[in-house]
Amino acid sequence: MIKLIKSTFYNEKLTKEKLCEFILKSEQLSFGSECKKFEQNFAKYQGRKYCVTFNSGSSANLALIQALINMNKVKKQDQAAFSAVTWATNTMPLIQAGLIPIPVDAELETLNVSSRTLGVTLKKFPNIKMLFLTNLLGFCDDIDEIQKICQKQKILLIEDNCESLGTVYKGKKLGNFSFASTFSFYVGHNMSTIEGGAVCTDDEDLYVMLHIVRAHGWDRNLDPKFQKKLREKYQVDPFYGIFTFYDLGYNLRPTEITAFLGNFQLNFIDEIVKKRYENFRKIAIPLYLQTDKYYRIKYDHIELLSNFAIPLICKSKEIKEELIKNCQGKIEIRPILGGNILRQPISSKYLKDYQKILTPNADIIHDLGFYFGNNPEMTKEEIIQIYSTFL
Repeated sequence: MIKLIKSTFYNEKLTKEKLCEFILKSEQLSFGSECKKFEQNFAKYQGRKYCVTFNSGSSANLALIQALINMNKVKKQDQAAFSAVTWATNTMPLIQAGLIPIPVDAELETLNVSSRTLGVTLKKFPNIKMLFLTNLLGFCDDIDEIQKICQKQKILLIEDNCESLGTVYKGKKLGNFSFASTFSFYVGHNMSTIEGGAVCTDDEDLYVMLHIVRAHGWDRNLDPKFQKKLREKYQVDPFYGIFTFYDLGYNLRPTEITAFLGNFQLNFIDEIVKKRYENFRKIAIPLYLQTDKYYRIKYDHIELLSNFAIPLICKSKEIKEELIKNCQGKIEIRPILGGNILRQPISSKYLKDYQKILTPNADIIHDLGFYFGNNPEMTKEEIIQIYSTFL
């Protein structure tokens, strides 16, 4: 059986050995110096000024939306567009924050929102204040053009980059086209710390607010210079400083264990991305070119494609059902994330007024799509088996 998740970490044996050594010598395993080190290292890798880490990618999404609300970057009842094909915890924070979520259809050839589909949505909803864009499974559409539209129309652009760590489009990593972007280090994703997430940004005020949101609304774990500024602004006595609450927050902190794993796995991230891209080229590209069973997914506009799973969109339900049957006990496959979120039960409760919006491409992806794992330790024999199964 070729599973979606082949191992917990890249170089798993060595990683576990190093983790045991770290735990045995550590005096503190709650948030500490290792977490700060990982934030610095990941910001450097991503090419952003700041990184704030969290206990999951979903928490990173929640914290980012809450931070933007706290900063009045967006306000309750503002319209916030989001990718119709996405993961549930991309949409849930919008609902929880009291924003009005507006779905944007995907392009079938990229699985992602394009400037065209965004334009269609903006004609119907011209007052959109924010776009929460999902970079789905390592792919993107013309995100540079989306960025231009958002800048021109003063729409706050943020990226959910939890599935596309390492992908490069037009010389820039996905996650760097926006005001801020979120990342996931869940086991099986592009890089694993078992659980974990992050937000990256170049904005100092957001960096400060994310710390506040991450830890109960207080200033714990902030750099001393930012703590001093906050305490002077609110005239906080030093004795009460560690138990002073400045704004709405949660407890979404990671641990030193998570951070150690992140720091260690970053040693291999370029190798991980390279091997995933090689797998994609060996399996997916021939399938897209040599059979008419599937809709062809566009990839040649992307310089370096990094995904933890390879999607296929069948041209009929019969083809999909036959492949599901053929994969039983041989290759683990899954639906493409949450599919069209408008088709999920949660939407019947919270997005009922927007289920009437036409998202035909998201429906096709929902009904006819699935993915199989793309891990960096895939063997030649496994690649041959996958390719022959889906050809």
